[in-house]
Amino acid sequence: MKAVVVGAGILGASAAYNLVRAGCDVTLVDRADEGRATSAGAGIVCPWGSPTMDEAYYALLAHGARYYPQLVEMLREDGESDLGYAKVGGLYVPSDPAELDAAERRARTRAANAPEAGSIERLSPADARRLFPALRPDQPALFVSGGARVDGRRVAVAMQRAAGKHGARNITGSAELVMRAGRATGVRVDGELIEADVVVATAGAWAPEFLEPADVKVGVAPQRGQIIHLRLPGTETAHWPILQPLNSYYLLAFEDSRVVIGASREAGSGFDYRLTAAGVAEVLNAGLAVAPGLASWTLHEVRIGFRPLADDHRPKLGRAPGIDNLIIGNGLGPSGLTMGPFGGEELARIALGKPTELALDPYALPGS
Repeated sequence: MKAVVVGAGILGASAAYNLVRAGCDVTLVDRADEGRATSAGAGIVCPWGSPTMDEAYYALLAHGARYYPQLVEMLREDGESDLGYAKVGGLYVPSDPAELDAAERRARTRAANAPEAGSIERLSPADARRLFPALRPDQPALFVSGGARVDGRRVAVAMQRAAGKHGARNITGSAELVMRAGRATGVRVDGELIEADVVVATAGAWAPEFLEPADVKVGVAPQRGQIIHLRLPGTETAHWPILQPLNSYYLLAFEDSRVVIGASREAGSGFDYRLTAAGVAEVLNAGLAVAPGLASWTLHEVRIGFRPLADDHRPKLGRAPGIDNLIIGNGLGPSGLTMGPFGGEELARIALGKPTELALDPYALPGS
């Protein structure tokens, strides 16, 4: 089977990687747009204490967390280990003690069906600071040992490289969807027609333009996120846990003396690539309120990403309405780095005609 995957973010790279591993002839096309969510984001993989009450949304988060160790092992076998992924544990650090109690109840209930969550422990402020020294000194925490962090940029590139080792063709260029007699027959990239038995559209916030020839409305729009990277060279941060204040912000550390604070959620932004004073101040102030010990660190970098946000806030995974060989993955919003690799595997299963691990009815495209 010939498959074309359009969009090489974390979702598309996973779909391509799983398809080529299954023996498909795969072409992965990416336009390398500035502001791709995968390239900007730094991911937290620790869904068990999350306050989300949407069961379908949580199911994708939970399966995403469960899938990561499997993906890491597959990539290791293919010689790819530079993923920015590590199980460092997660600290829930809400300012309201009642929220901490609620997070513990959720985490313990969900962990009963998720052994990958690991152990769950309530920590005193002193114990929490031993794990994340920049944390405010009066902040108790809930520690979940199975929490992990991931660098979206690095893991997506690793999947692209690994797919190439299995024979996938990686192309940089702008893909135009080709339709004939109500079917997707392939794409045209810079004048070259690439025919396919199935087209997988994972073009993120740019998908509406790509899908116009099929007259498919995916219902997503860009949501700008401004993400701050701080560094203090010489500081050992590789094993610091992720921090979740249980609002829309998060903090996580990488192995190069770096801490990331994310992120603004700016709906209605369009593709506005500017860093804004308000956006940077919002994110920085939110991070320093939780971890004031970062105040003296160097402002190393600010990234912008455009999350594909679905108008009903529900991820979209499935066949395009009325076009059985056009498969769409989109709308993962602020949870793309948690859901993306598992979501890509599910898209590959659809393309291969195999049963999906999750019942995907809740993620159907509008009009399906």
